[in-house]
Amino acid sequence: MVTPGDTVQAAGCVLWRRAPERSVLELCLVHRPKYDDWSHPKGKLKRGEDHLAAALREVAEETGYAARPGVELPTLRYLANGRPKEVRYWAAAAVTGAFAPSDEVDRILWLEPAAARDRLTQPRDRDLVDALLATRPPGTAPCP
Repeated sequence: MVTPGDTVQAAGCVLWRRAPERSVLELCLVHRPKYDDWSHPKGKLKRGEDHLAAALREVAEETGYAARPGVELPTLRYLANGRPKEVRYWAAAAVTGAFAPSDEVDRILWLEPAAARDRLTQPRDRDLVDALLATRPPGTAPCP
């Protein structure tokens, strides 16, 4: 039997910006070499840390960008290594920063929403793109 304390708690953001040269919406995806996947920046909570603080910390650690949080997006629940995992997400605008590769994240991509949906490894992460677009951040258009 799984108890609530057995659920891995994590948080992340769908990080967005307006492309500097074309002023269109772009989303930031991270590549994790350990899993060879593309996802939204996210990670586990530290002891005593609240979800939003963890989400912003993970964005900064994985992308190098400070973020301004917006609305909370849907929470994803799934099994990870046989344990239930719950990840709370926020829409977040990239404010300042620059990426530096690490062992955890070796690349990031800034992609328009349709391209980001296609690049995401896990289908469940694609729903977050749609949820972000439904919040209508500046420069958004419906995702085809």
